[in-house]
Amino acid sequence: MAVLPIRISGDPVLHSPAAPVAVIDDDVRRLVEDMFETMDAAPGVGLAGPQVGVPLRLFVYSWTDDDEVLHRGVAINPELFITPTSIEPADPETSSEGCLSFPGPRFPLARGAAAILRASDLDGNHYEIEATGWLARIFQHEFDHLDGVLYVDRLDREYSKAVAKIIRKRGWGVDGNAWLPGVDDLDA
Repeated sequence: MAVLPIRISGDPVLHSPAAPVAVIDDDVRRLVEDMFETMDAAPGVGLAGPQVGVPLRLFVYSWTDDDEVLHRGVAINPELFITPTSIEPADPETSSEGCLSFPGPRFPLARGAAAILRASDLDGNHYEIEATGWLARIFQHEFDHLDGVLYVDRLDREYSKAVAKIIRKRGWGVDGNAWLPGVDDLDA
């Protein structure tokens, strides 16, 4: 297993839709192992293929809820369904997100309070998870990556100005920027 470089906002792979995983083979299994290691080293609660430069529709996640239940898995070729009536407003206290591809500051973002994830695991078994709260937010965030959308692309105008300033100041917004968890000193 290996820790992979995480692409930073501006890299084209982050801003383009990912392709479906055609076959779950040893290469995909190795990629998923590396993605788990990378996510854990970052540390993060989710990581999508495009974030490590692989334009495939898959993501890993790992989050422990308030009841100490670990939610950890891989979603291959996921579908996500959000209940429109469950959209929660962007509250800086409860809805601030961060992103390993936009390391540093966190910003509030309105997301659905409930979501249904349908995907396949590494054995090709289809599954469905009904998620609420933070787990639903994680699924929405990672699913967006598969469509070429970063959470900062969805922010209200007042926050998008701050994002643009950060991108300019840090020299992001171009191809080739990445960081390596455990090596580079970033506030991810």
